Amino acid sequence: MEAHFLGVPDVSAWMFAGLMLASFCTAFFGVAFGAAGGLVLLAVLAMVFPPAILLPVHTTVQLGSNFSRLFIMWRWILRDTLLPFFAGTILGAVAGARIFISLPSAVLQGILGGFILVMVWLPQMTRIGGRRGRFAVLGFGTTFLGVFVSSTGTFLSPFVAGAAPDRRNYTATMAAMMTLVHSAKLAAFGAIGFAVGAYVPLMAAMIGTGTLGNWLGKAVLDRTPEKAFRMVFKVMITLLALRLLWVAAKGAGWV
Repeated sequence: MEAHFLGVPDVSAWMFAGLMLASFCTAFFGVAFGAAGGLVLLAVLAMVFPPAILLPVHTTVQLGSNFSRLFIMWRWILRDTLLPFFAGTILGAVAGARIFISLPSAVLQGILGGFILVMVWLPQMTRIGGRRGRFAVLGFGTTFLGVFVSSTGTFLSPFVAGAAPDRRNYTATMAAMMTLVHSAKLAAFGAIGFAVGAYVPLMAAMIGTGTLGNWLGKAVLDRTPEKAFRMVFKVMITLLALRLLWVAAKGAGWV
């Protein structure tokens, strides 16, 4: 591909606009329904960029989107979970930048898919142990895995949902935690030599449309009954977990 719209390598004007629209739609969906936004955006970007570009671009755009979501909904954050989560996040970023994952990706995806199904359908499991210790471990796990697979909100979601008394608590706290995760991942990417300066115009535009999607998504969220939100959330997370299991089975040659 020879197009370099606004100096972005291998990106035409139409592709640039399409990625802006994708960022808007996934941000809107992520706020309004509580799941899948980051993962869907990752899948879209994977059709365009190789992994060396995909991971830092996705991380940067998601950082901007989650930060704007955090700014919009900061009153609803479960603040007591953030400090232990942040401590775990730092450790996870350091470990992820230094340690090579020896497990095949199919095995890792299968473990995650099965784990998520258990957490969603046995909600009492998301409240095992002390709250601070639980979120410290989650901070480590979410960031460590995120260095390699980029979109780990699905892993974190059942635990935040289990701790959140209201759908807005869930959305705001997820935004705060994923802002921490993506910030730590960017620092880790910088430490191991990832450079995506040429993609700044695209990332800035996608963050802008993602912010708009967040505002409109919050308007829908405020009008969504709690019971309906919880049901849609559970269905979406279940579908994503089943997808992980399917990809794992294909990668292992079982189907």
